[in-house]
Amino acid sequence: MIFSGKVFKFGDNIDTDAIIPARYLNDSSDENLRKHCMEDADASFSSKVSKGDFIAAGNNFGCGSSREHAPRAIKVSGVPVVIAKSFARIFYRNAFNIGLFILEADTDGMDNGDMLEIDTDTGEIKNKTKNTVVKAKPIPKFMSELVNAGGLIAYAKKKIKEGRNSL
Repeated sequence: MIFSGKVFKFGDNIDTDAIIPARYLNDSSDENLRKHCMEDADASFSSKVSKGDFIAAGNNFGCGSSREHAPRAIKVSGVPVVIAKSFARIFYRNAFNIGLFILEADTDGMDNGDMLEIDTDTGEIKNKTKNTVVKAKPIPKFMSELVNAGGLIAYAKKKIKEGRNSL
């Protein structure tokens, strides 16, 4: 899939509490998660992000707790892809499980507001603002299938409907 949008850049060790602060988890509705997404990292993020924009970050994005609310908050904010140098292991799996593409790539050449075009099939990230290209680490085929299906639950329902009871 090919996506185009602008970058919101963050640093290293953005934890799940910065992505969606625990104080807002008493209401896990999409609207509440969208409204408070990235609030502790950038208080104005939810008012600036548009559908199709991207998050780029440094190392260890999504560290902290194992809650699925963090990748879900990003997804319901309209962000189709998060790019980081590395991801926390549990966030990595949760992102694919809820249907959010994440790419491991060098984000040093990306700045706030840069316009990107991302091909999730090839892993090519074109920075249209700076006329540069970065290649992301390949996404395992199964993980791409999860996201393309809409997440783990949708994938499982599809497989069962197809008559494959073993995933």
